[in-house]
Amino acid sequence: MSKIVPVILSGGGGTRLWPLSTPERPKQFLALTGPKTMFQQTLLRVTDDTRFDAPVVVANARHADMVSAQMADIGATPRTIILEPAARNTAPAIALAALAVEADAPILVMPSDHVILDVSAFHAAIEAAMPVVEQGWLITFGITPTAPETGYGYIQLGDKIAPGVQKVARFVEKPDAARAQAMIESGDHAWNGGIFLFRAGAYLEALRNFEPDMHRAASEALTKGRVDGAFTHPDAEAFAAAPSNSIDYAVMERADRVAVVPVSMGWSDVGSWDALYEIGVGASEVPPLEIDVTSSFIRSDGARIHAVGVSDLIVVAAGKDILILPRGRSQEVRKIVEALAAKQAG
Repeated sequence: MSKIVPVILSGGGGTRLWPLSTPERPKQFLALTGPKTMFQQTLLRVTDDTRFDAPVVVANARHADMVSAQMADIGATPRTIILEPAARNTAPAIALAALAVEADAPILVMPSDHVILDVSAFHAAIEAAMPVVEQGWLITFGITPTAPETGYGYIQLGDKIAPGVQKVARFVEKPDAARAQAMIESGDHAWNGGIFLFRAGAYLEALRNFEPDMHRAASEALTKGRVDGAFTHPDAEAFAAAPSNSIDYAVMERADRVAVVPVSMGWSDVGSWDALYEIGVGASEVPPLEIDVTSSFIRSDGARIHAVGVSDLIVVAAGKDILILPRGRSQEVRKIVEALAAKQAG
């Protein structure tokens, strides 16, 4: 079988882990869960050169130097680094990557800011998917749910089409708590983890059918763009014409030959400070002094935090900013980010 081309999506702005994560240095470029950054950990999962080809990275143009430096730090050599001149969501970003490789190349699309604790299970799921990918199917990986989460989309598992592979019965939007509980109890739903595997040509054919304007804009952006060493610069005006849409809405929910590989691999999208607390990683750069502290997440990159007699708190210090909020409400960080942006604008 052909070598798989990893496609690393790294265009996110990353404000849900404020104040550590900022638009200038979003969470994928932070060492949140170990000595390497999440971007580097994503690359290190696909370094076996007997199975994987050199990666294609799609990144925000403002992060070009950071991407290059962090790849060099782990000895990763890209096929190319595509610098998006504007954010147009995942479907156009993947189109740029698919157009940059051979049509028959299988591409493994991965966000650069996810945690996968069981890499062996992930690789086994990829191997299970490959025979179906060779037949032209579009594959998504369904994360075995561990709780009735309302912050994720779900995939209903359909008929088995190959060992470890099932047809997608339907995609489900983020549910309320009661519906999420019912789906978990049914045993035939998985979380939508946003990881995909398919031939580049199969994806582009589907995009051409469902979103011809998006396909045309991405193709024109590369044709009119330029290559400068490891960097590919799509034409800004052409790419701006691409409709902004996710791969789920643009392709996966509309195509016929879409399958899912259910997998339990210790996955988290680390979408909040609560998520980082739950997976139990991410030690503070400056260890806090804690006395009679329970069920709390305390982290600092500079100031030493001292806490006595508190519980169920999230405390994060970065530079001159300190975040304090109850555990379980870390999604509300966006209120602070929005308030700060409004204050600057005013």
